[in-house]
Amino acid sequence: MVEVLSRHVVVDPQVCQDGLTFRWTRVCVADVLDQVASGLAWETIIDERGGAISKDAIADALRLAREALLVHVEQPLYE
Repeated sequence: MVEVLSRHVVVDPQVCQDGLTFRWTRVCVADVLDQVASGLAWETIIDERGGAISKDAIADALRLAREALLVHVEQPLYE
């Protein structure tokens, strides 16, 4: 069963191991976030996926990651 988390991100364990995928694609959110973190240009990420995701989708995934971090981290990671 697919769970909708946001406009562009869903949980679908049949597509990605951790379940987070971009809606209507077989693109794993974690893979894209890794590429963003490594400094790859968003346009390159989109092109590598044949246009299956958009800048809005990447931004949506980053917002969700930010929210998850803020909710789950109560103490600083580094002191």
